[in-house]
Amino acid sequence: MDSLTQIILGAACGEIALGKKIGNKALLFGAIGGTIPDLDVFIGRFLYGNEIQAMAFHRGFMHSILFAVLGSFLFGLITYKLYNSGIRKETTSLHNWIWLFFLSIFTHPLLDCFTPYGTQLFTPFSNYRVAFNTISVVDPLYTIPFLLSLIIMMFFNRNRTRRTWCLKTGIYLSSAYMIFTIFNKIYMDSVFKKSFEKANININRFSAQPTIFNNILWYSVAETDTKYHLTYYSLFDKSTTADKIISVEKNHDLIDLNNRNLKTLTWFSNNYFNISKSEKIGTYKYTDLRYPLLDPEDANSSLFNFTIYNKNNQWDILPFDRTPPKKEAFNKFIDRFWGI
Repeated sequence: MDSLTQIILGAACGEIALGKKIGNKALLFGAIGGTIPDLDVFIGRFLYGNEIQAMAFHRGFMHSILFAVLGSFLFGLITYKLYNSGIRKETTSLHNWIWLFFLSIFTHPLLDCFTPYGTQLFTPFSNYRVAFNTISVVDPLYTIPFLLSLIIMMFFNRNRTRRTWCLKTGIYLSSAYMIFTIFNKIYMDSVFKKSFEKANININRFSAQPTIFNNILWYSVAETDTKYHLTYYSLFDKSTTADKIISVEKNHDLIDLNNRNLKTLTWFSNNYFNISKSEKIGTYKYTDLRYPLLDPEDANSSLFNFTIYNKNNQWDILPFDRTPPKKEAFNKFIDRFWGI
């Protein structure tokens, strides 16, 4: 999920591991641990000169179970050596610090598994990406109650029962909301399945996920032999199925997809993508269709697309188009949220 949420979760893990011994400092160290896996964004750009490979590196090894184990020992040992000196000597143990970093690092990819992006939890043994698609990468209803609980907790002494109560409240609220998203995902999958059947679309597979900032409005992409079919459904909809379905051509034959980098890109998209020619000669628009459209009625309004190009027989991508979305498209998205 987003960096703030991971910091909050990591801080809570720090409190669990060392809060009673070092107080609010445990929140800081836990927050650091919860941030470590996402440093792969910067490391990937350092290791790879190709943007596609750098992007695929994110949520790879540094989000794996193996890294959580190895990283907890490494960062735990370093922190213990630095912290355990002077008046702080023997106030904490090496075991405490290893446990703190294991909790804060491991819960990071575990939480990411519930988002649509996907997490390579079993790297290097498998590049399978775990993606339960139950919660958006940014969801205030998960984050804000958790954050408020930790903020209130900071004002209580580390030995006060109320401090523990605040921590448990934050964990229970966030966990309860996550459980809700799981059951909501099961319900939404059934809605989309019935929707495609009602439209007489014989699909090979489909994927569904919540749209950004909420768990009310959901988006689904379904695949047939030659097309993808895109649709939305809101919990505020009066109908029991999604009625407006957009179809787009795959156009996978526009370029040779056997290139190593393009194979990585299609793997990254879980093969939910289409290709179209760009205005500039030699470039193509690659749209990752797993992610929602801004305008539910416009197949060209996807914000998650790349301009791909071939240079020296290597395919690469240009940065995202940062052109601000049109207000009309955003208004349609809001209307769709309310079931309009």
